[in-house]
Amino acid sequence: MNVQCAASSVSVQACACLTSFGDEKASLAALLRGEKALKLTPVRGVEGGDFVPLALLPGRALDETLEPQWFSPVAQMLQPVQDRRWGTPEYPIFITSSNFGASGLYAFRRSANTAFLAYGSTKACVNWLRLRLGWGENITVLSHACVSAHVGLLQASRALNAGFAKQALVFSFDFLSPFVAGGFHALKILNNDFPAPYQARETGSIALGDGAAYAVLTKEPADFRIEIQALYNEMFHFTANQPDGLGFRSLLTPVAQCCAGRRLWIKGHGTGTLDAGRLEAGTLASIFPGSPLVGWKGSLGHTLGSCGLVELSIAMESIRSGFSPGTVGTSGPTFSPEVATAPFDNRGFDGLLCLSNAFGGAHAAFLLCHA
Repeated sequence: MNVQCAASSVSVQACACLTSFGDEKASLAALLRGEKALKLTPVRGVEGGDFVPLALLPGRALDETLEPQWFSPVAQMLQPVQDRRWGTPEYPIFITSSNFGASGLYAFRRSANTAFLAYGSTKACVNWLRLRLGWGENITVLSHACVSAHVGLLQASRALNAGFAKQALVFSFDFLSPFVAGGFHALKILNNDFPAPYQARETGSIALGDGAAYAVLTKEPADFRIEIQALYNEMFHFTANQPDGLGFRSLLTPVAQCCAGRRLWIKGHGTGTLDAGRLEAGTLASIFPGSPLVGWKGSLGHTLGSCGLVELSIAMESIRSGFSPGTVGTSGPTFSPEVATAPFDNRGFDGLLCLSNAFGGAHAAFLLCHA
């Protein structure tokens, strides 16, 4: 487990995201309106299959092409921070994802077209991106399921705090493919129902969404800073959490000690599964009583390893606006009274706690504060 408190804080100089709604401003506006980007889509895309809730970039089919359809909007998202220094020794890049080139490998196996191998593995996919974006070779690649972006933020922060970097770029991307959707569908948690995060009901369900985001971290002052970062891994089961909630408590207890005296609102993981949702909401209510809890995957879908960075960008925009979206897709009863289902004024809070959880009982959190 790793915990970094205020003395090791870093500033977020720039941050942006891409979801099926558009950028962070468009995504926030849609969430505040309670809109869902999710649409029932054949799980194998053009090859058919059961209908499941997915949120794809506008105009993007659930299919593979030799030039991935997501590259152009990703390059446009990155344009404000494009700099030839990225990837040099003092300006390292940390790239995170839970899938990387898995979709390319899937397409190669289905078509036998070797051209898909140009981005059909983690190394090939990162190199393919690096060359097209003009980045140098000082790139660290990290992947730990749905806490991947948190791991990237922590590693970038360590590089800054150790004096190894002047600035660090954390970039995360996860775009759906029939391979990814089919895997979750095989587990029966991606089904034909729409997710209702933290809602007490008989059957749980998740949704998946396209997503990408970046953050530029620095030790120089900026409007936002990350003051606490924590990771904890239960190592309990391939997919499940320890039933008594020990993993959640082990992460959150020391975080609460670092946050003592602050009034927080909480952006939870909140995928729509029942056991994890019950454990997350219940533990947060006991350790942070009275702190509003929201989750946005009932609208955006689960953007997998990129969710921590995608939701960081939307959270920063919500703090700028003064209003936090509620938990879209949930009407109640909920697992705890702290679950907020409607937007609320966030201007009276001292900070935001952002959480992500992953297969195998991996947990991550960071505290975001506005200067």
